[in-house]
Amino acid sequence: MSCTALMIAEKPSLAESISKLLAPNGRQASPVHEYFAEFRGSMCKFKFTSVKGHVYNLDFTREFNDWNIDPLELFTARTIKLEASKSGGICQHLRQESKGVDYVILWLDCDREGENICFEVIKNVREGMKRLPDGRPKDSRILRAKFSAITATDIRRAMNNLTFPNENESLAVDARQEFDLKVGCAFTRFQTKFFNQKYGNLDSSVISYGPCQTPTLSFCVSRHDQIKSFSPEPFWTLSVSVAKQGTNGEQCGSEIHLSWEKARVFDKHAATTIQSMVRKCKEAKVISISSEKKTKGRPHALNTVELLKFGSSNLGIGPHETMLIAERLYTQGYISYPRTETTTYPKNFDIKSVLKDQSRHDLWGLYAKELFEKGFEWPTGGNDVGDHPPITPMRVANEGDLSGDSWRIYNYVTRHFIGSISPNLKYQKTNAIIKIGDETFECSGIRVLQPGFSTIMHWRSMSDQILQELHKDEILKITNVKLVEGQTSPPDYLTESEVISLMEKHGIGTDASIPAHINNICQRNYVTVQSSARRLVPTNLEKIDPELSLPTMRSEVEKQLNYIALGRAKQSEVLEHCLNLFAAKFKYFRDNVAQMDELFEATFSPLASTGKILTKCGNCKRYLKYIALKYDYKGLQCPLDGFGLVSFSTGSKDIGYPLCPNCYNNPPFENIKKGMGCNRCPHPTCEHSLTNNEVCSCQVNSCNGQMVLDATSAPKWKLSCNVCNFVSVFTDLVKGVSISKDEYCENEECNSCVLKIEFRENQNKKPLKGCILCEDEIAELLENKEVMVEVVAEVVATIEEENISKF
Repeated sequence: MSCTALMIAEKPSLAESISKLLAPNGRQASPVHEYFAEFRGSMCKFKFTSVKGHVYNLDFTREFNDWNIDPLELFTARTIKLEASKSGGICQHLRQESKGVDYVILWLDCDREGENICFEVIKNVREGMKRLPDGRPKDSRILRAKFSAITATDIRRAMNNLTFPNENESLAVDARQEFDLKVGCAFTRFQTKFFNQKYGNLDSSVISYGPCQTPTLSFCVSRHDQIKSFSPEPFWTLSVSVAKQGTNGEQCGSEIHLSWEKARVFDKHAATTIQSMVRKCKEAKVISISSEKKTKGRPHALNTVELLKFGSSNLGIGPHETMLIAERLYTQGYISYPRTETTTYPKNFDIKSVLKDQSRHDLWGLYAKELFEKGFEWPTGGNDVGDHPPITPMRVANEGDLSGDSWRIYNYVTRHFIGSISPNLKYQKTNAIIKIGDETFECSGIRVLQPGFSTIMHWRSMSDQILQELHKDEILKITNVKLVEGQTSPPDYLTESEVISLMEKHGIGTDASIPAHINNICQRNYVTVQSSARRLVPTNLEKIDPELSLPTMRSEVEKQLNYIALGRAKQSEVLEHCLNLFAAKFKYFRDNVAQMDELFEATFSPLASTGKILTKCGNCKRYLKYIALKYDYKGLQCPLDGFGLVSFSTGSKDIGYPLCPNCYNNPPFENIKKGMGCNRCPHPTCEHSLTNNEVCSCQVNSCNGQMVLDATSAPKWKLSCNVCNFVSVFTDLVKGVSISKDEYCENEECNSCVLKIEFRENQNKKPLKGCILCEDEIAELLENKEVMVEVVAEVVATIEEENISKF
């Protein structure tokens, strides 16, 4: 008896990749791939399709989306799940494809978010499934595939070991979504309304609050406080050099620099006295010589946190970008699933097979081949948290196969894997204790005996530090005695890598969300990333209730959410407890916000006193005074009034559009409110107007805006809504984006403008043309997000008309 099974992946590209591995000869047709194969003793027709991430977004019901209500009411407000796709296409597609199927097999990502998407899918497919004569319930035929890599072996293993979705993990995600929505919106709305338009050099994006972003920020602020409160203290140390001497007392060989046992003293008189005593001595004596063989252990298997830390500290790539690249490498089949906390290989992991594949590589192939042939010790140590195996290479790629940062990430993942199964680094350390009068000094040398894993992980290599041959009781000639003065220095600002370590230690966020939290505090201007070390330096910020920023607050919430996932606590009880706690914190914050206002007055300038020369007036040709935000004047002019255009942007991946200062304050068209940018302008011929740059309707529910191509955003091409804060950013694979004149989507229900996409030269891809909503190949080039800029229009460009002729 035949059956039908509907299989669903998290992204169209994954559905295509997995279906090709399961059925190389199957019919590959987007959005549903079909093939026949045996399943549970009978021939089965398989249909493989996908969603595009979460099926639903959580939002407040309509009455609570009014910013005029008391934010405290949000803690008990009703919420609703709205379809993430504005067109309703995903839910309709799932319902259509699930009609009459016997089985549903879920191939969503194997983490809590993936489990949550499973139940979003189930909500749409359960009803249409076939009722079987034997009475088996539908839920018993909704199955879950668990996999960690897009390889034939892993996919086949998952298909042969299907299980059931975990509802407790899904409920934990639902609870976290509701908690973050209510707490974040309550604090953000209150702060934004209170401070907006009070201070000219206070960016409106720095007055939001997030239950994870704020504790993350507190690490940076705490270090900032330590630096600012630090008082340097003078100290003195002895710098002494000796040398071997000949039979007549002459110097033989180069100088040997000694380290003082006391290191440093904080009393100048004592330091001077000691220096005088040492100078009176004519010789130094070797008291002891010791030599010890030591080992530097190879690294444990790679997890997400280590990948993020290395990307920031060694490659100069931020955590958010590192994770995007890793996910792309995963979907392309180059590495295993990049979100894992595990640092030990499972016993059934085929290390030999992966190593054998890498022995064909141009760069490290010979080393991998030698390691494979000589054999290796199975890695020990590490931690298995039961989620996914460590991050490993799944497919051989040379530098020509990948571009830029994608290659650098793949290069690190592969070298780390080979290093984790390589021998330890072994070295010999020789230490000499030398006495001059009553003072003790030492010197040491290192000789590498076996480079081990550092051969492949060259950034962790150790070089020889040759120490001249010395013998016990040998007399040395003193060549230099110098007193060096110094000052104690404060700790440096935290690097992204160090913040990641602190977040992991205190349980702030998960391996999946850590990059997003760090990215948030950067994009919202809480901190700036400085120097090649990527240090996070806080901007001018203050706090009222210190507990709101303590990492223990979020850590406790995560602990409670984990109880839900493990089935040890009820979702409703945990959510009520956490929301009540933060509601009390909100009341205290609201009652004491005057303290924060006083601190802001001492730090930021009032709105009226802020202004900078920016662009020329079209009437008098003098310069306008403009509130300082991120801007760029490119010499472009408005065809209506001759004013120079200003390019407004909140960041390379955020909202951006050009605007005319005159049109902004004096809209030239009827029924257009003050605050019009070029992205709302209906001018029929201007190349920057809405008429010539409109692409499609905004994809956010309840928004009636239009997605507009921001031509000033090159080379970081993006589309942004001209009403809400929804942004779609093209990946770094894209070189150019343009609208094909008079060409529209063939789907009459869509009718979006056709885009022409040009790729960078190293991609070796022909240009694409098509609709961003209906064609998956183009849609996958976009990253969608909502920018936390609540009142853009009021803060963007309040050009004071009375100042137009002041310059």
